Amino acid sequence: MEKIQAIRGMHDILPDRTPRWQHVESVMRRVMASYGYQEIRLPLVEKTELFKRSIGEVTDIVEKEMYTFEDRNGDSLTLRPEGTAGCLRACMEHGLLHNQVNRLWYAGPMFRHERPQKGRYRQFHQVGVEAYGIASSDIDAELILLSSRLWRELGIAHKIELQINTLGTAEERHGYRSKLVDYFRAHYGKLDEDSRRRLDSNPLRILDSKNPDMRDLIQAAPVLTDELGEESKAHFQRLKELLDQADIVYAVNPTLVRGLDYYSRTVFEWVTQELGAQGTVCAGGRYDGLIEQLGGKGSAATGFALGMERLIELLEAPEKLDAAALPHAYLIRVGEQAELKGAKLAEALRETLPNLRLVVNCGGGSFKTQFKRADKSGAVLGLILGEDEARDQLIGVKYLRSEAGQTTLSQSELIPFLQALI
Repeated sequence: MEKIQAIRGMHDILPDRTPRWQHVESVMRRVMASYGYQEIRLPLVEKTELFKRSIGEVTDIVEKEMYTFEDRNGDSLTLRPEGTAGCLRACMEHGLLHNQVNRLWYAGPMFRHERPQKGRYRQFHQVGVEAYGIASSDIDAELILLSSRLWRELGIAHKIELQINTLGTAEERHGYRSKLVDYFRAHYGKLDEDSRRRLDSNPLRILDSKNPDMRDLIQAAPVLTDELGEESKAHFQRLKELLDQADIVYAVNPTLVRGLDYYSRTVFEWVTQELGAQGTVCAGGRYDGLIEQLGGKGSAATGFALGMERLIELLEAPEKLDAAALPHAYLIRVGEQAELKGAKLAEALRETLPNLRLVVNCGGGSFKTQFKRADKSGAVLGLILGEDEARDQLIGVKYLRSEAGQTTLSQSELIPFLQALI
């Protein structure tokens, strides 16, 4: 019989790697709380129409990449390919957007049926951060400051660079789009296949092409900032002033764009040179037009999303994180009385030392067998309880990761001894 394996592009995260994820999630929660952002938990499955409205029916994501199916009622449902649309749907449904300011974040798996490669999977994990009800550039700056603090606390700030741009308003972008289409049509023979396909449906995305053969053509293209009104220019200038004041280093990248009409003004990306082609670690910006597009009353909205897999790839010395989650001690117990009294002793230790990571041998076995299990567990100490120790209320202590000698303690001495270890 053929073995069932994981679906291509969907990966198991095994116990020897989960400490890296737990570390990032722990730092994430702490940083979000320090800025007053509250967690919202959203469904994995939404009505397909939500993503058609938010992402656009002619985009690659909707046309080719979504996991869409009919349920038993005949409704078209989709595994979420991103989190912003679901977050807005929840806020609209529960009345969280009316004359309110909300700072929210969420985390979890997203799904896209695209070609798997390093840093890009069919089930991938994102953290999204969204702020609603604030139109000024100070909230855009806050999101950048929050993400910058996250990089510092994770120890990866030196690996990531910030790029920013402004898209102006939808009206300003409309005038620019016409000039851009005229320019690229005049150079149609130099466009690659992707760019030709985007010329009518999504011409701004041509500016984001990663094809090196397109670089000179894109660099000579009309610039959006030439089409901006005074209000959009002032919004962007204020953002730069706020970032300068906070000593945030950035580069203005005029080719940094978003392909959908509901994006406006601020866009930003944190990028790295260390992950090959998948260099964007975090992407964000203002999307004031999306709420109205989903059927709500127009309101200010801005946010960002970051990829957990890519972030974890950038961690320094992640093996230290893995080791930090290993057991402090493994309790070896041989004999009927040792098993009975060992179970009680283990619970007493956990009660008194809540941070102690203690594995208790189960399933019997000789001393030799249990020592092998203790060693394989990665524990620092082996705690040895045989029939003699159980009778005399003693415990043997053997260091499993060093050459230090074995010793025997009374069980009353064990708590302060372990306290010093943890």
